[in-house]
Amino acid sequence: MIGRPHVHLHTVGSTNDHARGLAEAGAPHGTIVTARQQTAGRGRQGRSWTSPPGVLPLSLVLRDVTSELLPLTIAVAVAEVCGESARIKWPNDIWLGDGQKVAGILIEARPPANWLVAGVGINATVGPPGAAVLGEPGPSLLPRLITSLDRALRLQDDEILATWRSRDALLGREIRFRASGSDGESVGVACGVDSRGRLLVDRGGGVIDALLAGEVHLTAVG
Repeated sequence: MIGRPHVHLHTVGSTNDHARGLAEAGAPHGTIVTARQQTAGRGRQGRSWTSPPGVLPLSLVLRDVTSELLPLTIAVAVAEVCGESARIKWPNDIWLGDGQKVAGILIEARPPANWLVAGVGINATVGPPGAAVLGEPGPSLLPRLITSLDRALRLQDDEILATWRSRDALLGREIRFRASGSDGESVGVACGVDSRGRLLVDRGGGVIDALLAGEVHLTAVG
């Protein structure tokens, strides 16, 4: 059962860091950490993610989860909570409207440990300039998020892929990307994800790249 035990903190540097400490100490699968305020949260590529009151940060301890589609699974769960119009920008953002971020996801593991931590941040009633806000207080949002995560983690891979693809924010859009180790950027058209959750990009001339989340930076250009 996701959400048991539940550790709630008034203020914390990072719910992910706190959850990782609990996991190292033996916290069971499904443990969650939430906070009224997060002062030193992280996004991908080391970006900061501060969470003042009004933003819901949640970190979830998962054990013995090996699916390559876990990032897509968490995104599907969060998007469901954010409503029918929510779209998923590969690999880890949830959008309302065209490019207005309402939620972000960060999954961290420490091999060879048998656990990982999935962090979620949702702009419940406040958000940074230019971002979307869901307009629902965190305390009422939290039970729905826990239920959605629990349900998504029970889905089969084909169900996850189908749901994710129905919410793909980049499908058919021209994007600019820089692969890890590359000296320059490439441009192509996003054409969905493959069975492993990799972003497919058509660069023309029959060339289709399959990109891993840790290897690229994306900027939508059209």
